[in-house]
Amino acid sequence: MPNPASPAQMPDRVRPTGSNDLPAAALTGRNLTSASATCALDADVLARAQAGDHQAFTQLYSLHKRRIYSLCLRMVGNVAEAEDLTQEAFLQLHRKIATFRGDSAFSTWLHRLAINVVLMQLRKKGLSLISLDEAMEPAEDSPSRSFGGPDLALTGAIDRLALERAIADLPAGYRLIFILHDVEGFEHNEIAAMLDCSIGNSKSQLHKARLKLRDALRAQSRQEARS
Repeated sequence: MPNPASPAQMPDRVRPTGSNDLPAAALTGRNLTSASATCALDADVLARAQAGDHQAFTQLYSLHKRRIYSLCLRMVGNVAEAEDLTQEAFLQLHRKIATFRGDSAFSTWLHRLAINVVLMQLRKKGLSLISLDEAMEPAEDSPSRSFGGPDLALTGAIDRLALERAIADLPAGYRLIFILHDVEGFEHNEIAAMLDCSIGNSKSQLHKARLKLRDALRAQSRQEARS
């Protein structure tokens, strides 16, 4: 099988717009409008890219770069760093695309690859990640709440900027799960596959992330009421 496109032939780096702040539009969830069409196109383009078609690899980059960049930006909260991580993710894709066997959706596989790139960067920076193997005991203040269920405290008319700030302040591990589930729209089984953890562990992390967000939003509301 011919080699994929060389790094020198990678498309120009993604040029996002906006500031270092997380975009409010990032909280709208997964866009499923053209999912079936994208999947069909992916299958053809992917096959050609795996066969060494440089133009097909460029098409894959164009199809997925925005979502990968968006994921990186939400995780690190910095435009320049998110650009670098996006480029690194696609360099990793270039190196590993021939190993994709279709055991999962290509987009899921690519997201997992990008997530690994982000996690490696976070660890290099010495940031403390919440262990994905930590105990799954419910928080003491809400023992009856089911993991993974809708959190009414985080729905409705919430100030988007306040929510973005609260998300950015979450520990990296909690933030990752929250972004993947509540922002990107992935199911717990997909998240478990991406992160090599159990479904129950994903639900537990999401539950704890929502509790922290709820507390942070309440604290912000009290502070605003006093000012």
